Amino acid sequence: MDGKVEYQKKPAQSPVETERTRNRRVYVPKVDIVETGGAMVIYADIPGADEKSVEVTLEKNVLTITGKVADQEFPGRSLSYSEYDVGDYERAFTISDEVDRDRIDAVVKNGVLKLTLHRAPVAEAKRITVRME
Repeated sequence: MDGKVEYQKKPAQSPVETERTRNRRVYVPKVDIVETGGAMVIYADIPGADEKSVEVTLEKNVLTITGKVADQEFPGRSLSYSEYDVGDYERAFTISDEVDRDRIDAVVKNGVLKLTLHRAPVAEAKRITVRME
């Protein structure tokens, strides 16, 4: 082997349990997860999607990434052969209570979604005064 690694998009087997309104392929984006001192950063590959077509939602403890990709158009031409399949993206993560739900940042650049999940401040112990009734 010449040292080259070939990557292929993987069709979603059973992504987030939702009903789809678009009849097209859905891919699970590949991700890298990096932990820093005060945050966890998720990088998701979503080629063809941009900030207008990507949606990140948090419901209960499930963080869901969805991305819609427009079909390729060739005005005045017809496509003879294509090795690149166009489809949407969907992936979900279960997050812990250590994530500050009010401080999740999402940025898309060059087909990569960067999600920064900041750690929640550690709850300090609080002494409760006991009264007599």
